[in-house]
Amino acid sequence: MSPEERELRIQLAAAYRIVDHFGWSELIWTHNTVRVPGPEHHFLINPYGLRFDEVTASNLVKVDLHGKIIGDPDQEINPAGFVIHSAIHMARPDVRCVMHTHTTAGMAVAALADGLLPISMYALGYFDRVAYHDFEGPSLELDERERLAANLGSKNVLILKTHGLLACGESVAQAFVRLFRLERACQVQLAAQATGAKLAIPSREVCELSGKLSDVFLLAEGDAGYSKNPNPEFAAMVRLMDRKDPSYRL
Repeated sequence: MSPEERELRIQLAAAYRIVDHFGWSELIWTHNTVRVPGPEHHFLINPYGLRFDEVTASNLVKVDLHGKIIGDPDQEINPAGFVIHSAIHMARPDVRCVMHTHTTAGMAVAALADGLLPISMYALGYFDRVAYHDFEGPSLELDERERLAANLGSKNVLILKTHGLLACGESVAQAFVRLFRLERACQVQLAAQATGAKLAIPSREVCELSGKLSDVFLLAEGDAGYSKNPNPEFAAMVRLMDRKDPSYRL
């Protein structure tokens, strides 16, 4: 394989271990994917049946946009995971990585009629930047892909109603940062709502400014950003995974 694909495999395997570290994994379910270089739009996904702490760079499965496995025919993938992720990889060439979770906080907010509320610093970073997709069952029908892609549009965060959270990025690191902050926004919202007190929502002007500034703070890097090092949050977690168990690199 190319050096570029090998590096993407390591990054994606690290993302699986990070998700597991935070307790966001759910048995063998949910998925993170990354598109590999090339005109074929092949992408990598976790093998069906493995826990996230068992995922490594070498056992990730490469598939095409029709679900055909490229390489070892004995490997398996989850059909539902393929439908959701292939929908986005097909429609959004700017998206390299897609991450999807079924956390308690994410699924709880996905069950609320009003969805994510602009009541925390994290949530304000997504003001007018969250897309929603109505639940259609366990995402096994290929024709759902068109509606998934249409609902996501040009946004990079999707709340799948009655289902969970999804974040996109131009890199694995970018998708992780978006997902982490979305998860935290959901956790804070549930904690605030649990008090039963009236929720404080800033003015629309402050909400819009927060969203704009958060885009710069979260995503910009190098001379244009807040850090000269690209994606320092993801890099920090990769260092932790290397210290805990570097076997994901194999």
